[in-house]
Amino acid sequence: MNITLLVQFLALLEEMKTREEILPEFERLLDRCGFDFYGVVRQPKPHENPLRLLLAGRWPEGWPQIYIRKKYVVIDPTIRFLGHAQRGFRWRDTLVAFRSDPHRKRMESMMIEARNHGLFDGYIFPVHGRRGLMGNLTVGGRVVDLSPVELSLFDAIAKRLFWKLLELTDPEIMAELVSRVEVQMTRREMEALHYLADGMTSNDIGKVLDISSHTVDWYMNGIQEKLKAKNRHHVVALAFRLGLIS
Repeated sequence: MNITLLVQFLALLEEMKTREEILPEFERLLDRCGFDFYGVVRQPKPHENPLRLLLAGRWPEGWPQIYIRKKYVVIDPTIRFLGHAQRGFRWRDTLVAFRSDPHRKRMESMMIEARNHGLFDGYIFPVHGRRGLMGNLTVGGRVVDLSPVELSLFDAIAKRLFWKLLELTDPEIMAELVSRVEVQMTRREMEALHYLADGMTSNDIGKVLDISSHTVDWYMNGIQEKLKAKNRHHVVALAFRLGLIS
């Protein structure tokens, strides 16, 4: 077990001030833990190139280009599972969660192609912030079995490493992501927002709150404006991301 190594790196990470100090130490840690490859990346949207959001990484030659060209980010089971995960998990375990998914065959093809490039298995650790899922740390290559304690320590490393690298790479984005969310909602708006998240229509919400559907629409327009949302679906997505509803 590598518990001592992981704890020591966490302590060192607090003292290191530059990428030139951090990355060689982190890569030495991964080598000693048995991992060949890694990536620290901001969370991509389906249309975004993950390489442009990469804070640091080391991947098999040619694999990133294949991953981008074949648009694997759209169906990658590890990335899709991240949206539900609160802690680190193993790559190979994600296929079980998508056994009935219509893209299952393509997911399996992606995993096979990854193994052909030396990515036999690995782990991915989500990083959350005020605005929801912010990014992740991925480690992989050879098959490595982490203990529950080691998984917890890697979770802690992922969070600290992500924010430290982001601060050093792009302090403006860092400041934006950690800034306080200032959204002033009235009691009625919060009630309407919660009912909207439960799938209710304006008529349904009006009946519960004993107001007209037109008044509900008025509240919804105000919420949409405050959140700068494009539509009601976007309102709900932003509300969950900002922690206004749960």
